[in-house]
Amino acid sequence: MSGSTPFKMRLVHLDLKGAPPKVSYLSEIFPLFRALGANGLLIEYEDMFPYEGSLRLLRAKYAYSPSEIKEILHLAGLNELEVIPLVQTFGHMEFVLKHAAFAHLREVGPFPCTLNPHEAESLALVGAMIDQVLELHPGTRWLHVGCDEVYYLGEGEASRRWLQQEQNSTGKLCLSHMRAVASRVQARRPSVTPLVWDDMLRDLPEDQLAASGVPQLVEPVLWDYTADLDVHSKVLLMQKYWRCGFPQLWAASAFKGATGPSQAVPPIKHHLRNHVQWLQVAGSRPTDSLQGIILTGWQRYDHFSVLCELLPAGVPSLAACLQLLLRGGFDGDAKAKVENLLGISNLEMMDPVRQAPCSPPPGLSAGRGPAPSLAATSLPLSHKSASICAALWTRCWRATRTSPAGSAPTTAGGSSSTRSWFSTSSPQHSASWRSGAPSCRSWRLPYSWLSTRMPWKSGWRRTCTPACSGCKLYSLAGTLLRTPEGTAHARGLLLWAGGLWAHVSAAPCGPAVSGPHTVPEGPGQPLGERLENTEGSSTGRPAL
Repeated sequence: MSGSTPFKMRLVHLDLKGAPPKVSYLSEIFPLFRALGANGLLIEYEDMFPYEGSLRLLRAKYAYSPSEIKEILHLAGLNELEVIPLVQTFGHMEFVLKHAAFAHLREVGPFPCTLNPHEAESLALVGAMIDQVLELHPGTRWLHVGCDEVYYLGEGEASRRWLQQEQNSTGKLCLSHMRAVASRVQARRPSVTPLVWDDMLRDLPEDQLAASGVPQLVEPVLWDYTADLDVHSKVLLMQKYWRCGFPQLWAASAFKGATGPSQAVPPIKHHLRNHVQWLQVAGSRPTDSLQGIILTGWQRYDHFSVLCELLPAGVPSLAACLQLLLRGGFDGDAKAKVENLLGISNLEMMDPVRQAPCSPPPGLSAGRGPAPSLAATSLPLSHKSASICAALWTRCWRATRTSPAGSAPTTAGGSSSTRSWFSTSSPQHSASWRSGAPSCRSWRLPYSWLSTRMPWKSGWRRTCTPACSGCKLYSLAGTLLRTPEGTAHARGLLLWAGGLWAHVSAAPCGPAVSGPHTVPEGPGQPLGERLENTEGSSTGRPAL
């Protein structure tokens, strides 16, 4: 099946820090991944992992249980998908450092994104996280330890003192922490090789990389999600890594979540061009020069960000990209196979219509009604794009667990679960989000507090409003960083807004009075009590 592809491993990235699917949904989608050409998974659990002991507070409200993790691994094994877990250990640590118990381990106090590498407790913390993840993944050959986008590194007080010493640099500091984390992994499980994202390594001098000891411990993952990826510069970067002593390299593309933080449907042409460029990179080097490729599908740009394309909305893009990697191009036969596997009459290749902030997805009504059909091909292209977008979003929001009781999960060999996977009239193939999904009827404009207290809390694990935060004052306060500091700022902003509204509402009726009084449009919303969100912090929200 993969004889014509230079990537012997093709991993689908599951980003669980937003809209994590139920295990029953994964039992339906894993056979499709395998049928499309994937042979592995990179699972980024974040706070969906069932941490225990002193790390239990890292769990999200709807985190998977240990038995569910084992079931996910079992389902992956049935479909010949090798699982590589991902644990963030340096940057993107918001889900850990937002908690007051670990706030003292931040590199810079106000920002919970980066771990302080100077604290001994920092290494103990990530070591405990790694130990628990490896314990539930006994057969894994790799463990991804993140280490990308380590913002504010070197700006903490301890780092500033350390950098004042001769021959110290932020690059040396970064490599030191990577080496410590990788050594911890191999001490815990010598058969496991750590993977790291490569962006913190790209600009480091070769002699510094080679002398650090890191190349003997980790395998870097070169990531680039652009449609105009520079093939020549990527080849030069690979050569640099090999000269430094890295034994194996990986590539990382994207099938969704890389073209905008509030994107609704992936632009398939963009992602296909990205994979074409990666094929050229791999083809310019000897066979097996790259261990594999990870097709990333980001669900949020970071822990506090809004949701971008949901997994069901990204499946057509994933299908097209996997077929392109297998065949070396995306011709009519590849397109026909994708359409056949997904059960659709025409794979819409146009980039989706971009909507203004705080507007519903194209073609989606806030009222009840039948889901749009993906098979409708008589509409003009722009309307077809809108119909596809509406059907995908409706599938994400309305579908619940409707499989017949006692039905066994479909195996990789079964075609029934993939041929009509996008048929909105087939309830047995409905997506099933954890704890149910909000109905289409309950959808409100994203700045409405109803959309944060009910739909997101029941269907997804976050209560952040999935919209532009600048549209309404309440929305701005509600989407501030959910840390103790951010909560206080959000509550203060809400109280100020409520006081301003009360002052304006108290203005006398009748003839205009002197002064620049402006009455806001729409009904006022009184401030309500403090309510707990799904992640343990609290924000002030209007009462319903």
